[in-house]
Amino acid sequence: MKIAIPTRNNMVDDHFGHCESYTIYTIDNNKNVTGKENMQSPQGCGCKSNIAGVLKQDGVSIMLAGNMGEGAFQMLNRFGIEVVRGCTGDTDKLVNEFLEDKLIDNGVLCAHHHGHDHNGEGHQCNH
Repeated sequence: MKIAIPTRNNMVDDHFGHCESYTIYTIDNNKNVTGKENMQSPQGCGCKSNIAGVLKQDGVSIMLAGNMGEGAFQMLNRFGIEVVRGCTGDTDKLVNEFLEDKLIDNGVLCAHHHGHDHNGEGHQCNH
């Protein structure tokens, strides 16, 4: 299994669509981390990019994220990627918490203003 985390400076980025990169962990059948790599984030908003397809093609089945909009959430789900929202902190510690079944999806989606504008003022996260 592979787990992806939107990352900025080795920490969970607060918003999926604006991260610097994705840290991708490879997990074996015994729930041990056997690999870790970074994937640069494509330009643009998470729901407007092709990141879901790229992650799926790389074998990712789990996304541990801070916050994300509904469009990105739905796109990841369409590609069969399970999303756990509300994650914070160091990515290595977060993966271990997930593997120990200590994480629960908070169910919160970021709200977007009409027109889906992402130029700073057109995007708000309600958390």
